Amino acid sequence: MNLRRLYRTIESFGSDQFRTDKELLKHVVNEIVKSPDIQIKGGRIWQYEPSAESYKLIHQIGEIERLESGYKIPVSQYPVFQWLAEQRSILANETDRYLIRKGIVKYSATGVGEKTAWGDGTVYQYVLAFNYDALDQSILSDLNIISIAVTNSLRNRKIELRAKALEKDIDKARSIQQSVLPDPGRRFFHYDIYGVSEAARIVGGDFFDYVKTEDDPDRLSIVVGDAASKGFSAAAQALYVVGGIRMGISHHMKISTLMTRINKLVHRSFTEEQFVTMFFLELTDNARGVILYSNAGHNSPLVWHVADKALEELKPTGQILGPFPQETFRVENAILAVGDMLVIYTDGISEARDPDGREYGEPRLHRFLEAHHELSSRDFCERLMVDVRTHERLAEPADDKTVVVVKRVE
Repeated sequence: MNLRRLYRTIESFGSDQFRTDKELLKHVVNEIVKSPDIQIKGGRIWQYEPSAESYKLIHQIGEIERLESGYKIPVSQYPVFQWLAEQRSILANETDRYLIRKGIVKYSATGVGEKTAWGDGTVYQYVLAFNYDALDQSILSDLNIISIAVTNSLRNRKIELRAKALEKDIDKARSIQQSVLPDPGRRFFHYDIYGVSEAARIVGGDFFDYVKTEDDPDRLSIVVGDAASKGFSAAAQALYVVGGIRMGISHHMKISTLMTRINKLVHRSFTEEQFVTMFFLELTDNARGVILYSNAGHNSPLVWHVADKALEELKPTGQILGPFPQETFRVENAILAVGDMLVIYTDGISEARDPDGREYGEPRLHRFLEAHHELSSRDFCERLMVDVRTHERLAEPADDKTVVVVKRVE
């Protein structure tokens, strides 16, 4: 499964309301094991108990050998627990005698939740162990994504609980959200531009911005991004990122340098789970319609070329912002001829689901662009949002929705 789709799938398992972290974890692990799209046959949850300096088995499900309920493993006798704090996920040979007697020879494990102090280092709050058909290095990427998604669900639950106790701050959160978003419409030389963003909750992590400096009026930067957090924390993260972008543009940074610095800023300021995907576009009055862009793990924007009736996708030129501080970002170019339309969107559009769980999907978005590219940017945005809402019908939106359209009109 595509890693981003895997992340979204795991994230959706933990999106319901739960009374405790343990309830959330048990539900997520059960859903992972039951999912036909994830090749995992069984799983166990281990919880760290500081008083005993041990991990205790609290849940097991699927096609696995059943262990004694509440079985404990001291951290001091099992160095893997410390290795997980550094590596997040691991494949290793079993060393615990009881587990070996139970037929466990090799295992996979990943740490989730917050880290807590142990000795001179740290250990994870929880460890998830999974049973695959084949245990080899290829599953580590899946385990890392599971760890990031589950940890983010736990963190979001804590944030949401705090948010409920801080309802008086809702107006302040709304003002944060609005401060990130510009006026939706803009005309810039040959281009008609329009954007719209709808939060799934009171506030959200999608953002877009148009940035132009007074001393360089012939250059317009357009940014569209999606913070992986939810609710209040996502709105604050979006504000932080947009602020960094505006500052970088004011100092006339090259696009690649700006993307690199924003990546390091997100890495220093937020946890790995609070990553950001972002598309950066630069427009000028270039007569040929040359545009420059850099794509940090974001959905591939779509360009409809009128002359040859063809669709072009602007693929990622670098990884997501945050988890990979040494990442570099290429700058690519595309050409917008008169009548061509560029659609930049977040996954809340393509992954919007109807009450039966069916996605709106990228193929439908492609068809919509082909059928409606003659509209103005504003009309296209508004009709697309209506089409997505119609697809969702009465289903509650699971994610924020943002779309920015750039059309060359002359």
